[in-house]
Amino acid sequence: MSSSKPSFSDYFGKLGGIPMYKKFIEQFHNVEEFEARPDDLVIVTYPKSGTTWISEILDLIYNHGDVEKCKRDAIYKRVPFMELIIPRLTNGVEDLNDMQSPRLVKKHLPVQLLPSSFWKNNCKMVYVARNANDVAVSYYYFYQMAKMHPDPGTWEEFLDKFMTGKVAFGSWYDHVKGWWEKKKDYCKLYLFYEDMKQDPKCEIQKLLKFLDKDLPEETVDKILYHSSFDMMKQNPSANYTTMPKFCMDHSVSPFMRKGVSGDWKNQFTVVQYERFEEDYEKKMKGSTLQFHSEI
Repeated sequence: MSSSKPSFSDYFGKLGGIPMYKKFIEQFHNVEEFEARPDDLVIVTYPKSGTTWISEILDLIYNHGDVEKCKRDAIYKRVPFMELIIPRLTNGVEDLNDMQSPRLVKKHLPVQLLPSSFWKNNCKMVYVARNANDVAVSYYYFYQMAKMHPDPGTWEEFLDKFMTGKVAFGSWYDHVKGWWEKKKDYCKLYLFYEDMKQDPKCEIQKLLKFLDKDLPEETVDKILYHSSFDMMKQNPSANYTTMPKFCMDHSVSPFMRKGVSGDWKNQFTVVQYERFEEDYEKKMKGSTLQFHSEI
């Protein structure tokens, strides 16, 4: 790997102390000024935590399991990524403003950067958290295929960046804890990726209850089937293969790579795992948040 490749500082700046893509920062005033609607549903995750999965499930719920309706467009158009604003390429805020209600709004922002209109309108929010080990591995492969990132370097180098929060959207630890603390005060459902893998039907029932929606059993089963990893991986409207190659290069690593829990064991060395666990204990000390590192 050539050392002349663009560095972290070429791609990222700081937004409220959080590492963020420079292009996002330049346009962030549009995000801050965004006018939420009371029936907006906000989907929040730290990157690589099941964002596309929960988005597809919710779009299927909103469309009563109508699979053809959910193929009307790519997932990133059906559930716009609000803070993704790259002039002449894509604009999450504009996409949302053009949408009819009720809207599904995707975000990766830490809790302190969420636009105030979502709090004012008491919008419902669904947060999905995934264990740190698997997120680190998935993020490493995503950095390689999504061209908005600098070269991640070796796995060892990237793991250091992840542990110190020197990645887009900052520290995983602060992100999951920040949203966990807020769940006491607002209308939020906090889900875990590992629970979704273990018993997806139970988690879909939680979503339906949270949204005050009632769907027949056969519709729930249909949603389960069409939101499974195997079905989504084959679905061009869900698997990001419609993205241009200069944005995402699936030949480097597919966007939908494995979709399992516990894959970190194939990546971490024993030494890396021990160092990671020691650091994890320090950073998560005092939090009531508990994760499964495998199922």
